[in-house]
Amino acid sequence: MKSRLFVIAILLTAIVASSGCVYRMDILQGNRLSAETIGQLELGMSRRQVEFLLGEPAIVDLYNPDTWHYVYYFRSGDDFSKTKKSMKLQFENDLLAEITGDRDLSNPES
Repeated sequence: MKSRLFVIAILLTAIVASSGCVYRMDILQGNRLSAETIGQLELGMSRRQVEFLLGEPAIVDLYNPDTWHYVYYFRSGDDFSKTKKSMKLQFENDLLAEITGDRDLSNPES
């Protein structure tokens, strides 16, 4: 009886101790763009120039193709902290007319 309780106690201790050893990866989604890259944007740039500089936008509205959305999401595997950033570019006559939102779409920890 005592050996059975001892085995159960050892198993419970092992389960509790190993539960803290689970690796959780960081989750990165969207467009990761630095402030330097975004700083190269200039009003009046063509769509092709913007796409060459920043890459394809995360979201292009089907009903308003003159609006491009660049979105960045980061969730830390360590403490589950979340970072959400977005930037919206507005085009008029295929030229960049307005930039709104976050000017740095990168992970603040890196």
